[in-house]
Amino acid sequence: MLLLRPITHTDLDALHGLAAKAEKGMTSLPSDREVLARKIARAEETFSEQCPPEAGLYLFALEDTASGKCIGVSGIEARVGLDEAFYNYRLGLLVSASRELEVHVRTPTLHLTNDMTDTTEIGSLVLSSRHRRGGNGLLLSRSRFMYLDDFSHCFSEKVFAEMRGVSDKQGRSPLWDALGRHFFDMEFSEADYLSGLGNKSFIAELMPRYPIYLSLLPQDARDVIGQVHENTRPALRMLQQEGFNFNGLVDIFDGGPVVEAFVHTIRTVRESLNRHVLISPKDIDLEVPPEQRVMVSNRSFRDFRVTTLPINCVTPDTVSLPPRVAECLGVSSGDLVRLAPLKEQQPSFSG
Repeated sequence: MLLLRPITHTDLDALHGLAAKAEKGMTSLPSDREVLARKIARAEETFSEQCPPEAGLYLFALEDTASGKCIGVSGIEARVGLDEAFYNYRLGLLVSASRELEVHVRTPTLHLTNDMTDTTEIGSLVLSSRHRRGGNGLLLSRSRFMYLDDFSHCFSEKVFAEMRGVSDKQGRSPLWDALGRHFFDMEFSEADYLSGLGNKSFIAELMPRYPIYLSLLPQDARDVIGQVHENTRPALRMLQQEGFNFNGLVDIFDGGPVVEAFVHTIRTVRESLNRHVLISPKDIDLEVPPEQRVMVSNRSFRDFRVTTLPINCVTPDTVSLPPRVAECLGVSSGDLVRLAPLKEQQPSFSG
């Protein structure tokens, strides 16, 4: 059984292993043990309410309960841009016209902006390659949306995700080579790594402040603006199914798109419901296809836990939990839990 829970310092070795095997472009979880330890410490302070909730970092670990090992991580940054400026490029259009010359020219541009300041960001999602099946990635990603809604006072009404942009097998970004490296003399891989260490704003502040005319960039750089890396398409597709849409902003390094949604419009939030727990006197088979499972969360701020169970455990008034599931979630008979579909287009469980 897989269980999503808050990350702890005991997960450091597993997290470092996941980060080391992650593909290039995973800037929020660099393969640096000290940086990862600081992130875990910040997350522990957040869940234990030792810092203002709006300044928190909410990192969740996906645990294989059979081994007790963390096999995946996902996160929520409560508000970006509070400590240092958060930059993106906004795609714009400059129109020039002359009636006398009968000229009407539309020139696409990039503007450096801080538009996402004070907005909630989801990210830091990485899953062991051995477990990328059976809806595990959906559980790791979508469970965060229930947390966002249950504790909405900690987050903004809108949430966004920066998607990984296009780069080649050597880790070279066409946009960075055409633009960024002329203002900051380093390879994309180094800039990407520094970004993961928290130095993104320093790099961005050396970029040009005036609009960038896309017509002056080479074609290969223009072609990747707003496009995602091939390996990121499944993640983008999942977010689109949840109601996320491109908002016209792109990453300043690789041109990857920024997608956003209002929390109350996210599919998982809209289709979720609450049920009272009924502890089943016997165990049941949890190994059913993803489309026949629902996510169930204990709705706890400090010890948020989510797993899945068969949809037929849900009735109009209650949800039957096997004893081992109830124990993992830390709930008892009569407690109120939250349920949401694991996959879209599955049968209704509203009763």
